[in-house]
Amino acid sequence: MTSTITFDRAVTATGATSTRVADDKAMLRAAADLTRELSQPKPAVYWGDLIASCGIGYGALVVAASASSTAIVTVAAIVSVLALYRAMSFIHEVSHMKHSALPGFRAGWNALVGVPMLIPSFMYEGVHNLHHAKTRYGTAEDPEYLPLALMKPWTLPLFIVVSALAPVGLLIRFAVLSPLSLLSPRLRTAVVERFSALAINPQFRRRAPEGEAKRLWDRVETAASLWAIALIAMAATGIIPLRSFAIILGIAAAVAVLNQVRTLVAHLWENEGEPMSVTAQYLDSVNVPPPTLLPGLWAPVGLRYHALHHLIPSVPYHALGEAHRRLTALLEPGSPYHKASYTGLPVLVGRIARSTMIRR
Repeated sequence: MTSTITFDRAVTATGATSTRVADDKAMLRAAADLTRELSQPKPAVYWGDLIASCGIGYGALVVAASASSTAIVTVAAIVSVLALYRAMSFIHEVSHMKHSALPGFRAGWNALVGVPMLIPSFMYEGVHNLHHAKTRYGTAEDPEYLPLALMKPWTLPLFIVVSALAPVGLLIRFAVLSPLSLLSPRLRTAVVERFSALAINPQFRRRAPEGEAKRLWDRVETAASLWAIALIAMAATGIIPLRSFAIILGIAAAVAVLNQVRTLVAHLWENEGEPMSVTAQYLDSVNVPPPTLLPGLWAPVGLRYHALHHLIPSVPYHALGEAHRRLTALLEPGSPYHKASYTGLPVLVGRIARSTMIRR
């Protein structure tokens, strides 16, 4: 199967070079044809993976929060971070799935992860789908995009460090702002628009939910608010020792930082706001396929195939490896499909860091 990729370079008003990439029809056709029968999620895989991740993550969290040995605390904390990060990453699947294909999974995920970790699914549903809109990706209307590769070098460490404050921010959002917003329509509007989305674009404002989405939002937000208030009360009254509470917050912060590092290398972040073709969006995204093993830890639940996911967002995470193998075997070496694959985290971090310093 032959494949071509066309570039049209133009100089923008900022003096940077903008690359427009025409859609590669052969790649898009192959992605659709070869993966059509892979779109059915397997409930046993989803539930088994989620329950195992939660069991290991929370079990290790209890050990870390209660152990007196520094070595045990450290090992248990690492295990907890990796397992809870994997469990948390299912929010990405929840935002894409047809809930009729996995009845009860969204409710189960919210009960096991969304509420306990104060990241209920409504903070991603209705937000992440905008990132996949063909006309929004990489533009100012994309809630999950910033041209990080074109910014100043100091923005990268700031982008990572600020994520460590996420657990405290979420506690404030649900324990303080949620109850207070019931008394003030203006505050409620601000909470919904600005503090209810897992987004990185500071200009993004989300719309208020309606209908069944609002009813689900209200139920889950109430549960998360009560849980956040209970956590603070238990820490304040000594039911949870302050040392244990600090360890729990530290583990939650490490999960947030790990996710932010993964976000930093999920794309190349080189678009300056112009609409992009599907192929350009794919090439601005990242696959980190086998034989490298570590991406299975820092990009779990299919996130190591992030570029492929942008081609076939309806394919469940457990089928992305097979989809990648099929496309790799079929498409010739010159296909743009192969240009989105990278060897690992250091290469990707080095690339974006060099880009910020060159642009400087």
